[in-house]
Amino acid sequence: MTNTQKIILGCLGLIASCLLVAVGFLAMDAYHSTWTQPLGPALSLPTYTPGLASVPPTETPFQSQPVSIVFTATPTLIPLASTPLGGTGGVPTSLPTVPVEAPAFAACGGPPLMTLLVVGSDARSDSYNYGLGDVIRIVRADFVARRVTILEFPRDLWVEIPDIADNINGQDHEKLNQSYLYGNPGFGYTDDPAQGPGLMARTLDLNFGVRPDHYVAVNMRTFENIVNAVGGIDIDLPYTIDGRTADDTRRSLLFVEGPHHLNGQQALQLARIRIDGVFERTDAQNLVLCALRDKLTSPSVVGDIPELIASFQDNVQTDLSPEQISQLACLGTQMSPEDIVFAAFPSELFTQARVYDPVFKGRVFVWDVDFNILREYVRQFNAGTWPTAEPPGDASDEDQPISVCP
Repeated sequence: MTNTQKIILGCLGLIASCLLVAVGFLAMDAYHSTWTQPLGPALSLPTYTPGLASVPPTETPFQSQPVSIVFTATPTLIPLASTPLGGTGGVPTSLPTVPVEAPAFAACGGPPLMTLLVVGSDARSDSYNYGLGDVIRIVRADFVARRVTILEFPRDLWVEIPDIADNINGQDHEKLNQSYLYGNPGFGYTDDPAQGPGLMARTLDLNFGVRPDHYVAVNMRTFENIVNAVGGIDIDLPYTIDGRTADDTRRSLLFVEGPHHLNGQQALQLARIRIDGVFERTDAQNLVLCALRDKLTSPSVVGDIPELIASFQDNVQTDLSPEQISQLACLGTQMSPEDIVFAAFPSELFTQARVYDPVFKGRVFVWDVDFNILREYVRQFNAGTWPTAEPPGDASDEDQPISVCP
């Protein structure tokens, strides 16, 4: 081989190497962009001062004493290693042990804290044009303490909803679950890019000071599909839940005490039973969520969660990225069941009432409650000081109706 040929081959090899490096960088960049790209438009909460909406005009506002819930976290202390100094005549030979707080590290590469608005829509179609936000949860994921707290908001709160007054003849109050309906494309009463979840987030912010970082909304058909996609869920019911009525005696509405393996349709059926009341339905929903959490954090499923959610991208409303979904899934594997706490406002704060609704031209059912008290609970929930860490059965439970995954 001549020197000229060697030079040509060397140049070609160099060019090929450069191309391989370039392709590698492009592939990594594309992968990184896809991995970190949100699956939907982000929330755009306004900058007004939260929590200044007027108390809803229900007939007899419930009055109660301000709540006072105290939680004191015990910091982790590590001793400072002794360092020889030498010397005599009373001079110390080592530094005293000084307690210092251990540095806080967020698990799974996540942020220290992530707050999510989670909505369950009553729509049965594959689209999100319509549907009420009938299941409303605020999820506080603490990646440092490795703890998740979930707060339930009753759907029948009579609240001020931004953006709707110009669309319904000046009416600016409706039920909380309707904020989700009015924000989605079927009504389109908001310019918020996050549509229904965006308007509900703004409503929660305005009335209660809730400011989620992200959102996830799932309709009934997609919920069924997700449960089926992971092979169903297993629930051990601590009591019988009977949703049968005189007009509907289907056997599928009866869930007897004991273990059950439920497919998507059965899990949805259980979560929707409210014959004993909305607070009892919340308890059943929490059991379903615990069972779904167990399945999603099992070794056989956890690695597939980002792909699973991505496969439902057109049928799930969320601004989470695959990376953030993976972080949340990872966090779930690092927590024990008692680290997932379900919280609800004390039921004794709520009184049944009716208020005239110009949209429906009649009086509709709402919960009469002092919003100032709810805002105080929300403030402490946001700060991570409520619900406290005492297990169920403590004397302190009177002020904090909580439950944990069994």
